[in-house]
Amino acid sequence: MEYEEPSEVEMKPTDGVYMYGLFMDGARYNRDHKCIDEQYPSELYDKMPLIHFKPFRGYVVNPEEYSCPVYKTSQRAGVLSTTGQSTNFIIMVEVPVSQEVYAPPAHWVRRAAAMLCQLNE
Repeated sequence: MEYEEPSEVEMKPTDGVYMYGLFMDGARYNRDHKCIDEQYPSELYDKMPLIHFKPFRGYVVNPEEYSCPVYKTSQRAGVLSTTGQSTNFIIMVEVPVSQEVYAPPAHWVRRAAAMLCQLNE
C-alpha cells in the first residue's frame, strides 16, 4: 500500500487486514516502483509500508514475484513444530520484482531477503 503509518488510513478494509510494523532484511522496498530492490549502503533494515492481506480462494503463486518469508525475529531459526515448519516462521508474502531492472526471485533468495516482525537490539 502507499501508506507508511496506520494513522494515514481513513477506512478499515472491507475484506482482509492491514499489517504494519514489518522490516525488510537483505533488501528494501522501493516505494517508487512498488517492488523489492537492493539495500541502500549502511542501512540494514527497511521499514515496510502497510501491507493489505486479502485472502481469496484459488490463489496461485506468481513465479515472477519473490516469495518473501516473514519471521518473528532476525535469528530465522526456531524449533521445528509438529508441522515440520520453524516456530519462528510466520508466512510467505509475494513481493513484486522490478520490471525496469529485472532481478529474478532467485536473486532475492541468494540475498536471503526476508521480512522481520522485530529487530534485535
